[in-house]
Amino acid sequence: MSNNFKGIAASNGVAIAKAYLLVDPDLSFTKTTITDVTAEQARVDDASKAASADVKIIKSRAEKNLGADEAQVFEAHLMVLSDPEMSGAFNQKIADDKVNAEQAVKEVTDMYIGMFEAMTDNAYMQERAADIRDVTKRILSHLLNVALPNPALIDEEVVLVSKDLTPSDTSQLDRQFVKGILTDLGGRTAHASIMARTLEIPAVVGSEVATQTITAGVTVIVDGLTGDVIVDPDAETLATYQQKAADYLAQRAEWALLKDQQSVSADGKNFVLGANIGSPKDMDAVLENGSEGVGLYRTEFLYMESDHLPTEDEQFEAYKAVVEKMAGKPVTVRTMDIGGDKNLSYWKLPEEENPFLGYRAIRISLDQTEIFRTQLRALLRASAYGNLWIMFPMIATLGEFRAAKKVYLEERAKLEEAGVSMGEIKLGIMIEIPAAAVLADKFAKEVDFFSIGTNDLIGYTMAADRGNDKVAYLYQPYNPSILRLINNVIAAAHNEGKFVAMCGEMAGDPIAVPVLMGMGLDEFSMSAPSVLQTRSLMKKLDTVDMKSLAEKALDAETNEEVIALVEAATK
Repeated sequence: MSNNFKGIAASNGVAIAKAYLLVDPDLSFTKTTITDVTAEQARVDDASKAASADVKIIKSRAEKNLGADEAQVFEAHLMVLSDPEMSGAFNQKIADDKVNAEQAVKEVTDMYIGMFEAMTDNAYMQERAADIRDVTKRILSHLLNVALPNPALIDEEVVLVSKDLTPSDTSQLDRQFVKGILTDLGGRTAHASIMARTLEIPAVVGSEVATQTITAGVTVIVDGLTGDVIVDPDAETLATYQQKAADYLAQRAEWALLKDQQSVSADGKNFVLGANIGSPKDMDAVLENGSEGVGLYRTEFLYMESDHLPTEDEQFEAYKAVVEKMAGKPVTVRTMDIGGDKNLSYWKLPEEENPFLGYRAIRISLDQTEIFRTQLRALLRASAYGNLWIMFPMIATLGEFRAAKKVYLEERAKLEEAGVSMGEIKLGIMIEIPAAAVLADKFAKEVDFFSIGTNDLIGYTMAADRGNDKVAYLYQPYNPSILRLINNVIAAAHNEGKFVAMCGEMAGDPIAVPVLMGMGLDEFSMSAPSVLQTRSLMKKLDTVDMKSLAEKALDAETNEEVIALVEAATK
């Protein structure tokens, strides 16, 4: 009998493949006294060589998927594994203390880790402790003959099963092999979910039970359309879902015919459909899906996928590549949005009880202005190559926007004086803090545009962590309180003749789109694979009818009531 359970549908499509468990294995062992020193030393040498072979494969895959710079971290692991001082210490420990190889490895590496972690005035040396931890885990896995999972080593079609996935885990996935994603934790707007949609990998998150229910190698069906998961399906169930997967691909082929068409309603009103990206590598999907702009370029991934703060030139090349590929279509770049659940390995942010309400995004940029100035200079230089807009994230007050704009104008003036070529740039803010949404009429007098970041706006308005499946029921994009904030922002922008976009996941939500069209939202920016589906939906809707729908939705009482109104109006 099939073993079914349900999670949160996070990325469309149906995946059928063997389960690959990305969970830390049990590497515990017992300390023993040995008599054959030579045999034990041979064990540790063999394990170190096998670990080196693993890391070489991972490094090669990382170079292919992420580029040479990002793969450099694995060079440090190889250096540790080939260090004669460390291997000599393993062998000496076995000979002197007559302990098993596992115990020798643990004692020696613990000593090195403690030594490096004590170097509090040297961040580089402290980072070496993390390298040694990783290497230790890999050597022990070979000594204990326990497989150590790594997404970069996957070389067959699988459904990846994990407690959770970090953005860096997700960025290493190879679409050729990873056919589906299934996690215990997370919500639809968690970053792993957003990355899964960008990579067009079907995903179900927040299942709570996946890692306890599923064993490695068993066939799993992940239905990213409904959130259903079937473990070890029978022949009839398998055939049903194979057909469903084929039907979805056929539907996508039908949407693909709209690639070069305009985004226009049934009554002829034009909208802009943009795509959200994390790096220049995402641009193929943007162009393949007929996007009319990049509505959100999440620049923090440049910082997260590096082992150092990206230089001005490194950033300039990344921004220029995207702007050039869009060939005059607008590219809206969000300045660095680090903090919350997005941290850097090489730059430790202060420990906070509630980082989502703490030191993050524009708050860091205005505090660490040299980092901010470097990014702004790179953006200003890239603006010469196309149509670049800049938006500041997490703006709560007019004072923050004015301070950020002042730094921007100072850097622009310096580059002008140096004779550097630049384009005209629109300067805007992300509306994701309710305070800014309520005061939108005042902001609209000073900004060039708004972009509504609904993922955080909903979380902050409903006081619910978007990555916590226990409060996932409070992620209510259609709640009238959220709709009223959004309507207030759109009306405030239009009263000042300003452009208003939405770059949160709500922009590509088939229930939300009709209401947002009725409110007059100018640009809808979403994961690239959602663009054509949304264009298809828009062609069927009349904005006069949608305006009436929006008015009813704003007057509704509950999230569920709005869903019912939309379903009745779009039958």
